[in-house]
Amino acid sequence: MVVQTVVRSGDTRPLGDGVAQAVLVPVKRFADAKERLSPILSAVERASLARRLAEGVIRSVAPLPVAVVCDDEDVASWATALGAVVIWSPRAGLNAAVAAGVARLADDGYEWITIAHGDLSDPSALAELPHFEGVTLIPDRFDDGTNVLRLPSESAFAFSYGPGSFHRHLAEAERLDLPTSVIRGTPLDLDVDSPEDLEAMTVRTRKWGPEGPH
Repeated sequence: MVVQTVVRSGDTRPLGDGVAQAVLVPVKRFADAKERLSPILSAVERASLARRLAEGVIRSVAPLPVAVVCDDEDVASWATALGAVVIWSPRAGLNAAVAAGVARLADDGYEWITIAHGDLSDPSALAELPHFEGVTLIPDRFDDGTNVLRLPSESAFAFSYGPGSFHRHLAEAERLDLPTSVIRGTPLDLDVDSPEDLEAMTVRTRKWGPEGPH
């Protein structure tokens, strides 16, 4: 069951054509991805998995504009082939890379940015997110990390990804006095980092099929 909790009030309405929005997907070098899966997957398998998951995220939000922020030529070529805009952010780290991506998209005229990790096991619900006049947060299934973050591009939001990021991002929205909505109970709560996550993805696929819950 999907649970949307409005932490700080704001308007929720269907997403309309008048909303100038884009999706930002940070993607690291595929060869370096998913190192926590090394006990069960080879380097080639990990790179293949990372590529497949990220491609699923990009394809799931069509026809919305998508930008990939990265610092790897292979990732940049892959993103371009999928029709995504590439935002180059060399050796910046995740938080600085996301900030650079949001700033670039704001300069390009996008008023709302959805930041989605490229390792979501079932990103199909991304295209169905309601438009909320403030910050939308979707934590991982442990209420620890931040899998999806949607915000006004001009909000000067300080990103703080890493362990515990969901609560830091919640606090940042409060610091900025931004209306905040937290959505739980969708397939977007499962990102694939650990062997346990991979098993959970397999279980969900067996239960629901590759399309996810209906």
